Amino acid sequence: MQSFRTEIENPIVENDIIELANKIELFHKGKIDEEKFRSLRLARGVYGQRQEGVQMIRIKLPYGKVKSNQLHRISDVSDEYSRGRLHITTRQDIQIHYVDLNRTPELWAELERDDVTLREACGNTVRNVTASETAGIDPNEPFDVSPYADALYKFFLRNPICQEMGRKFKVSFSSSDEDTGLSYMHDLGFIAKIKDGVRGFKVMIGGGLGSQPRHADVLYDFLETDKIIPVMEGVLRIFDRHGERKSRAKARMKFLIKDIGLEAFKKLVEAEQSAIEFKSVLIDVDAYEASIPVEITTIPEVTIKDQQAFETWKSTNLIPQKQEGYVAIGIKVLLGDFYTDKARLLADLVDKYAACEVRLTLRQNIVIPFVKIELLPFFYTELDKLGFVEAGYNKAVDITACPGTDTCNLGIASSTGIADELERVIKAEYPQYLNNKDLVIKISGCMNACGQHNMANIGFQGMSVRTPDKLVAPALQVLLGGGNLGDGNGVFADKVVKVPSKRGPEALRRILDDYEANANGKHFVDYYKEKGEKYFYDFLNDLQDVSNLTQADFIDWGEEEKYVKEIGIGECAGVVIDLIATLFFESEEKIENAKASFDNKVYSSAIYHAYSSLVNSAKALLLAENKKTNTHAGIISQFDELFVESGSIDLGTSFSELIYQINKFAPTADFASKYIENANQFLAKVRVYREAQTQLEKKAV
Repeated sequence: MQSFRTEIENPIVENDIIELANKIELFHKGKIDEEKFRSLRLARGVYGQRQEGVQMIRIKLPYGKVKSNQLHRISDVSDEYSRGRLHITTRQDIQIHYVDLNRTPELWAELERDDVTLREACGNTVRNVTASETAGIDPNEPFDVSPYADALYKFFLRNPICQEMGRKFKVSFSSSDEDTGLSYMHDLGFIAKIKDGVRGFKVMIGGGLGSQPRHADVLYDFLETDKIIPVMEGVLRIFDRHGERKSRAKARMKFLIKDIGLEAFKKLVEAEQSAIEFKSVLIDVDAYEASIPVEITTIPEVTIKDQQAFETWKSTNLIPQKQEGYVAIGIKVLLGDFYTDKARLLADLVDKYAACEVRLTLRQNIVIPFVKIELLPFFYTELDKLGFVEAGYNKAVDITACPGTDTCNLGIASSTGIADELERVIKAEYPQYLNNKDLVIKISGCMNACGQHNMANIGFQGMSVRTPDKLVAPALQVLLGGGNLGDGNGVFADKVVKVPSKRGPEALRRILDDYEANANGKHFVDYYKEKGEKYFYDFLNDLQDVSNLTQADFIDWGEEEKYVKEIGIGECAGVVIDLIATLFFESEEKIENAKASFDNKVYSSAIYHAYSSLVNSAKALLLAENKKTNTHAGIISQFDELFVESGSIDLGTSFSELIYQINKFAPTADFASKYIENANQFLAKVRVYREAQTQLEKKAV
């Protein structure tokens, strides 16, 4: 533990890492409930993977921006603690796998030396804030959204209002009406707008993918930039209070919006503003550290060995940039996987000849901004040495896929294996699609849609299928017709057929052959809408027949052994934990956190820590009575009904009146002090009650 203290300058980060190390030790000793430990480590970017005894580490990289020194640091950490492979996610993070749980605090400390964090990369928190990878260079953008994404990320990192929500919360920023940040499928999506010369955003709310995709609603057609943080805080507070907590399948923002309605939700958010400390948060755009290209005095001379390949690469992998004399380079990264040796060389290249940074994209690729046009031959030859000049960036041949059964606990079928095969089919048999950016193909290994399959033109979802002989084979759900329409509008794909995985390439061939023959230049989304689901079902239906499978059909792509459906199981503490005592202990911790925030004059945080303690303490007694604790609002009303109205516990008022002071009073020092004391007294009372009940139970035995 001493090494953390000596190497980390930020005391808040230091405490985070020490806390993780302490909780790992308590977990091994059986003193922390497994569910509680899982919640804590997930919020620190430590995620269980399919293989027993090792963890996946998710590194949080806001809006995909990675400086060259940070890429070096991540590479060093991957070599030391993992296997030297880096995986780019569809949310602009980097994941490394096969990490020993006991080494995660040390790993985190190493990353923080270059301002790279794991904090809230996983878990029921505000996840990585994503943005258009071309933010700041996009010729069509009204302004650079990067400073706003950065400010929002920093404001909510470690913010007590979003540490233990019912489920994760995802935010995106789009730099223009093309909506390349995919606002329509996020909990909150912001699209840059200018109205009467004023900067602002169109705000989308309640979108999501998964097994029940939902298109986001328009929360505001235009919201000025200084209001985005207060509005998001209000949204999070309402989601935290009213969001489902028992059933994970119904715990996302999209279900809350659906249940109570957009207008009712909007009124709750607006009413909550009276309890929010900052009604306006001005974002200092000038203070943001924007990309600045390095000075190039000499253009290195190179010889292009294959001029045709160079011209093809330029036609598919260059991205226009609004800064005169510069372009960005798109690097197609197969399945989002690359290795630390190449990462270091790439970091050195951009450090010396571009703007000392790369951008990670939502399609698991890499963008190098600020490349001087005169340097393109040089960059091509240097990237060629790294194997980074494959043509087809963001084109049909550029297929997105999650890790699937490679490492994910929830994977049902191999998404990486089928993605590799489908790319091979397109390259070999449909070379004309090398330039087709309209056709988007995405693959997920299960219904959770980490590969975003249900928003693709052509999507595949990993499943299993049972034969008449009750044998199980890997399968793919084929989805068609999804797409991004721009300005917060999109359409989700229809589930058309389910085919054995080995027939996936044939399904793709039939779809592409039909599209080639009959679409007459229409975009795939429009062509699918015109023809309809039944049309595609009819010519794919025979591929669903499982009565004639061969031995090869029972082996998944990229595997050698017969398929076994196996969804991973989470870790187990292996001992019985007193959950009630654990909750009381956590309530104490939350009160201590509240006092620390109060001492630092961060009164809004102090109040929310105290609120969390009050809810936690009430939840403990309700669980002792085997009552449901699905939502915070439900916990509060049930506690009144069961304990206060019955006279079992005297609070001098209702629990509702006591706790809901949080949305009636501004976060002043006086109110914070009183509210913390309320939480302390409440914990003392429920503990006395619990002890008395425990003694009665012992006497009754």
